[in-house]
Amino acid sequence: MKHSEQRRLGTKRTPWHLWVIGLVSLLFNAFGANDYLQSQLRNRDYIASMTGNYDISVDQMLAYLGGFPVWAEAGWAFGVWGAVLGSLLLLLRSRFAFYAFIVALAGLLVTTIYQFSGAMPDALGGPGQMIFAAIIWAVTLGLAWYARRMTTAGVLR
Repeated sequence: MKHSEQRRLGTKRTPWHLWVIGLVSLLFNAFGANDYLQSQLRNRDYIASMTGNYDISVDQMLAYLGGFPVWAEAGWAFGVWGAVLGSLLLLLRSRFAFYAFIVALAGLLVTTIYQFSGAMPDALGGPGQMIFAAIIWAVTLGLAWYARRMTTAGVLR
């Protein structure tokens, strides 16, 4: 389709950065989805690999995961799957990507409240956990902003 036809039909060309951001965000969020699935499946090998740098045993980590209240589990699920869906919708050029990232942010808020309410084992606390949480917040907020901006620009429809 020629540029003049796109303008006449009200569609915009897909900017190169949408593909880059969409793919990188999908990879980033796929890591979170894998972590969620492996944790829900109580995969001991995976959990051992993720807790290797912390002073916590696999059994202690499993006890922590098993102690999540339903509302925290739901928040984690909405956060993870909302972010994955948002990334996929970005790649599909759907304006609903923004709303998926809003769901992810709501889930992230619930998860953050639970994690930092004192329920997290001391071995998992500290500056590393705070930095990791801040990165997730920054990425998810950035993706919601980006999806909104691309919708306003007419790239997402």
